[in-house]
Amino acid sequence: MTTAIDIVIPTLNSGPALVSTLAALPAHPDLAFSATVCDGGSRDDTVTIARRAGAAVLTAPAGRGGQLSAGAAIGLAPWLLFLHADTRLGPGAGDVIARFVASAAGKAGYFRLRFDAAEPGARRVEQLAAWRCRALGLPYGDQGLLISRAHYARLGGFRPLPLMEDVDLVRRIGRNDLVLLEADAITSAARYRRDGWWLRPARNLTCLSLYFAGLPPQTLRRLYGR
Repeated sequence: MTTAIDIVIPTLNSGPALVSTLAALPAHPDLAFSATVCDGGSRDDTVTIARRAGAAVLTAPAGRGGQLSAGAAIGLAPWLLFLHADTRLGPGAGDVIARFVASAAGKAGYFRLRFDAAEPGARRVEQLAAWRCRALGLPYGDQGLLISRAHYARLGGFRPLPLMEDVDLVRRIGRNDLVLLEADAITSAARYRRDGWWLRPARNLTCLSLYFAGLPPQTLRRLYGR
């Protein structure tokens, strides 16, 4: 079966989370998926984990935008699915993807954000993300992105930005061409537990506001600490 969807996962010292992400990659009897891990120079066992799971491994300079772009460039499948290394797709994602690619070549899809956490703060951030997507048309990278390769190419793909590479691309896609896919993108809560369920969303919102105000991503990266 010819590969229908190239899955691109950028990594940097992502070993522990990557195990779950690769184990939960979508599958469907009518679609062949291929996974590429584009690594930014990990010093842990990320590359070993990726190869053991059967993923292709590509090395690129660290920087999520550039890694995503490089990972997409080596494939040939007509569809691309971009996933963060700490985001795994929930049950039923393969069926949802199959229905979407059969009928929505001019659109791009993203998944519902869910955290692997029971804290009330997790539900609050999930609700905030749902509102952001619904009202502003701005899903983030941890919600995944499913897009045809032709559409991705027309838009110019991911730009080599140090931050906001996901927002930059979805703004070019446009809210009218973004579709919520009825499956979960289950994301690690580790960063929110570390930074706080109030503080991290506030910092994200501040960075988004500054980006819209015209502050360069390079400056935002220093402020954001990535």
